[in-house]
Amino acid sequence: MNKNTLRFTRTFEAPRQLVFNCMTDPEHLTHFWGPIGVTTPLDTITVDARVGGVFTTVMVNDGDGSSYPTSARYLEVNPPERLSWIEDHSGMTVTITFTELGTHRTQVDIEQTNVPAPMMDPAAQAGFLTSLDRFDTYLAQQAGANR
Repeated sequence: MNKNTLRFTRTFEAPRQLVFNCMTDPEHLTHFWGPIGVTTPLDTITVDARVGGVFTTVMVNDGDGSSYPTSARYLEVNPPERLSWIEDHSGMTVTITFTELGTHRTQVDIEQTNVPAPMMDPAAQAGFLTSLDRFDTYLAQQAGANR
């Protein structure tokens, strides 16, 4: 395994199609994209979910207003099973696999390869995990509203 590879697995109490849709629809992404302490305004999110399409966001620090733009190109879009993109600025590749665990549970496996050194830091990884916590909270609200 490449030493600059990270893997994360989470199980969400939501149907696979909803989980996938939340990762590809700006109207959903604006509610959870980024770690605790940042906001990603809807008007800064672009999703062209097709191979070669762009994915851009600008996270804004809630405390000091500093911004963190990201742009990527989709490598794979296979609804509702897999998404993969490569970040333009870092070369990091993110692959997400969505596995159905019954009608209302989904396992999400995230693999990040060619991870930049600063993101390998445990504090950076802890920040990323808070974004998954935000996603879990948002999905629980969405899944409850759809039952």
